[in-house]
Amino acid sequence: MTEAISTETGVILTDGAAGKVRDLLEREGREDLSLRIAVQPGGCSGLRYELYFDDRALDGDVLREYHGVNVVTDRMSAPYLGGATIDFVDTIEKQGFTIDNPNAGGSCACGDSFH
Repeated sequence: MTEAISTETGVILTDGAAGKVRDLLEREGREDLSLRIAVQPGGCSGLRYELYFDDRALDGDVLREYHGVNVVTDRMSAPYLGGATIDFVDTIEKQGFTIDNPNAGGSCACGDSFH
């Protein structure tokens, strides 16, 4: 099992995900960027996740640091993401970031959206 660092609020970034993010940032030569996670309208269940690198600081952002990686959540998305765990999987069947969110009231077949 991958060890995770927990916080009372905000998302949880596992060691594996933090390592992958650091690797991607180093490859791009952009260690100054943060990983931003947001909840946006859309998807087949009403809301979907967005993960991207960002150099902006917005009013009300929730910022957490995990093993040298800054994770930023905007104030509107934060209530939907409290306690959500971001991991990185690299298997034969699947490769990429995954989000396990206890706040999601349901999900759909695509795995990218929730109620």
